[in-house]
Amino acid sequence: MVTLGLHHVASPAVRDLLHLVNHPDFDRAQQQIEHLGGCTEPIRLTGHTTTVDTTTGEVLRSYTTSDEPTGSLLTACGNRRASRCPACSRLYAADTYHLIHAGLSGGKNVPDTVRTHPRVFATLTAPSFGPVHNRPDARPCRCGTRHEPADPLLGTPLNPATYDYAGAVLFNAHAGALWARFTTYLRRELATRLGLAQKAAHAVLRVSFAKVAEYQKRGLVHFHAVIRLDGPNGSTQPPPSYATVGVLSDAIRAAAPRARITVESGAVWERQLGWGPQLDVREIAAFGTDAELTDQAVAAYVAKYATKSADASGTLDRALFCRPCQGRGATLLPHGTPLPCTTCDGTGQARPLPRLAVARHVRQMIRTCWDLGRLPEFAHLKLWKWAHMLGFRGHFSTKSRSYSTTLGALRAARRAWRTEQARAHAGLPDSDADTTLVVGHWDYLGSGYSPGAALLAAHVWHRRELERQFTAEGGC
Repeated sequence: MVTLGLHHVASPAVRDLLHLVNHPDFDRAQQQIEHLGGCTEPIRLTGHTTTVDTTTGEVLRSYTTSDEPTGSLLTACGNRRASRCPACSRLYAADTYHLIHAGLSGGKNVPDTVRTHPRVFATLTAPSFGPVHNRPDARPCRCGTRHEPADPLLGTPLNPATYDYAGAVLFNAHAGALWARFTTYLRRELATRLGLAQKAAHAVLRVSFAKVAEYQKRGLVHFHAVIRLDGPNGSTQPPPSYATVGVLSDAIRAAAPRARITVESGAVWERQLGWGPQLDVREIAAFGTDAELTDQAVAAYVAKYATKSADASGTLDRALFCRPCQGRGATLLPHGTPLPCTTCDGTGQARPLPRLAVARHVRQMIRTCWDLGRLPEFAHLKLWKWAHMLGFRGHFSTKSRSYSTTLGALRAARRAWRTEQARAHAGLPDSDADTTLVVGHWDYLGSGYSPGAALLAAHVWHRRELERQFTAEGGC
């Protein structure tokens, strides 16, 4: 009878895990992974930092990654996409929730009186570029079939040969500019309805908003937005009494059809891009009511879609080519080694579209980005760069300056809290920015875990998910 050692039959990940567990300083390695909360693609850094008391010259703390078990420091990737990193996307969604909720109910340096301001939840959708498979109420689809909710045909064209793929891609590429144009017309419509000149309306009224982009099944973006009326100083001041929810709603419905962008090209002819006819505007109920559309419900709804991306429509969450090239051919690494482009042959001639595990409709939208991106008149749209996003190149979550706090402020507060916790754990005195100097140097080493560390990270994520579910179900 022959007995094989575990190292002969175990997978590489298990062998790496055993090697990590048997490391003399395994507890520190596990602590780093635990601290990341299940991040799937952490950033690995090498370097050192020194904290000095400037009044005495005393070194309060010194740290170097050479003392770490793996020789590097792991930091969370911070990716907002749930398909890339569920742990970091959950944190991003939580920050977005607090940002939206603060602009509706107060908090985070926003006064509670903001809940009395007129505010609505608006959804602006894309127009039609051809009939698609759908699920109409109490009726079969045009194809004669009653589609199930998970049917992959939903959102795909009934006749791909006549579907306006160029228009769909160009709409995605101009969606951000269309939103900016819509807000301009919204301010004008508000002034008209209040019987004021635009300058006079600006002196007594301000439009604040926060929005998030969502992909429909047909691969087109639409925007969900919280729109609020404030006084001229923003959230700290109420608008005039005559600036009501009704006035705001009417102005939105009038401004959306007026927002248009003209695209001229010999390849796609001249066309007008604008919002679709499906426009939803609903008042957000007062805090503490039993209505469906409350502050908490809206904040949770927006946060949910802030962590989604084009992958929700069946496409990709990564770029399709090397970023240094962007269609210009091969580039050189710092040490002079050629780095071939993944979309061209090194001379700028386009390669065939690579095989992608996506639906035919999505693949055709990517191919259209590919083709239009090679035209000089569309070079500024960078469609090659954003082909994986079906042409959309805007930010998924944006807000006006005076709506509420910022994601940066929320992250800074969390970072300061963690720093103070670390100082207290290390037994260091309270920090004083005037007398404490931190000197450090960091280099990027790479991203991701070793195979064994990835198993530990997956266990951390699974355990914390179970804890969240237990808490949500009323556990204690």
